[in-house]
Amino acid sequence: MSSIVIRKARVLCLDAADREWPCADIVISGQRISAIGPDAGLPYLASATRVIEAEGLLAMPGLINAHFHSPGNLMKGSLDGLPLELFMLHEVPPLAGVDGNGGDIDRLIYVRTALGALEMLQRGITAVHDDAYHVPVASQASVDAIMQAYADVGIRATVAIDQPNVVEYEKYPFLAELLTREQRAAMDAAPRQSSRELLSLYAQLIEKWHDKADGRLRAAVSCSAPQRVTVDYFEGLSALSRQHDLPFNIHILETKLQRVLGEDKYAKSLVRYVHELGLLDQRMMIIHAIWVDSGDIELIAQAGASVAHNPVCNLRLGSGVMPWRQLRNAGVPLCIGTDEMNTDDTTNLWLAGKTAALLQNIAEPDYLDWPRAPEILHAMTHGGAHAMRYGDELGQLRVGALADLNLLDLDTHAFTPLNDLRRQLVFCEDGSSVRATIVNGEVVCEGGVATQVNAKALRAEARALMADYSTSLQHASGEAAQLAPAYREMFLRAAQRDVGLKRRLDN
Repeated sequence: MSSIVIRKARVLCLDAADREWPCADIVISGQRISAIGPDAGLPYLASATRVIEAEGLLAMPGLINAHFHSPGNLMKGSLDGLPLELFMLHEVPPLAGVDGNGGDIDRLIYVRTALGALEMLQRGITAVHDDAYHVPVASQASVDAIMQAYADVGIRATVAIDQPNVVEYEKYPFLAELLTREQRAAMDAAPRQSSRELLSLYAQLIEKWHDKADGRLRAAVSCSAPQRVTVDYFEGLSALSRQHDLPFNIHILETKLQRVLGEDKYAKSLVRYVHELGLLDQRMMIIHAIWVDSGDIELIAQAGASVAHNPVCNLRLGSGVMPWRQLRNAGVPLCIGTDEMNTDDTTNLWLAGKTAALLQNIAEPDYLDWPRAPEILHAMTHGGAHAMRYGDELGQLRVGALADLNLLDLDTHAFTPLNDLRRQLVFCEDGSSVRATIVNGEVVCEGGVATQVNAKALRAEARALMADYSTSLQHASGEAAQLAPAYREMFLRAAQRDVGLKRRLDN
């Protein structure tokens, strides 16, 4: 069994006891922390596989990117800000696959997934919860490409298959009447997978990849959003989640339009719709939860579900401000994600955490309710571990926990002078101080260089692959331009509806 001794680091545990040492050792045996404390490494020095002299470095838990979509990794900076409903015309083109257009090749899927994972590791993100969609349909090969990339790079990843299976215009209010007959027919013709096909893919994902790569890789389930799937598929996913104790990813009430959809299609909020189906439970990670009311928050809290906050994405798409304090006060566990690189444009969870803290300053009139650094750090670490069903095994440094941690250089601008460690981690650090990233007891990035794969070669390959991929993106944008008038009218109608909630500065 390999072992690492980290010597004389400043240690911030972020555990239940909130332990911190100005100078301590961390001993890693195999995949777990076996000792921690002042001079705890001395008995292990002679037998250690590696000793890291860490004086002047901070050891802390690895960050956890609690919500991510890897298929957007090559689209950073490709779009102006757009409301979600119009943005998704480019991200997941509703006509992809019609007349043979729009399929992603497996090698491109592998490369873009690996690049995103590498970027995260360089910033000290040791685990990611990837809600991976597939264009136009999911396949065993496309799922394998994602999982193999995560296996090779060395990050910890929990991955779901995010694949709606209802026709596009059924997911939205007003849209069917706003589209032309030809547009509706084209959407009807777009490929969709049956519940049986998708559940079969999940069975293969679980069999082949769940708890593999020394436990780094795990499966999750995803219905994308309740309005985007058939009830029988939704129920089948819930059964899988219960059977294998898998996280269940579900986007709910990200936009005001989704609030309007709930009122018009179900005569209730989408949270209550899921609750009345009997599917809202503690394994669910509700993504965004912006346009939730007090009744929704109570149901989420009673179910024990988590909420993933994606503040930069929410700003980029103009979706609104999530009610952080109301959710926290209700006892809802919160975590933080970067969503995807075509809405956040980076994988920088440090930036997402800072934005989460600052955004509430214009949302909460009482400054005593504004988030403080410790609760943001908790959401960036332990909150993500909880949502990913790791419990206390991740997101903190303690004996017995999985050895996912970062070493940060304290001799940087972010920490000079060092006035308050936790505040400066949230408000000053941007990931540039990370000197080493350890996942599952392995040093997977050191000095900004990946140790498991050739990052430079992968970047070069990504640039080469973009020639054909850009053609697909341009084709999707052309289709989006033709559909945009109907979607814009749909968006504006919903925007004018009074839903009894204020989540934006303009209403």
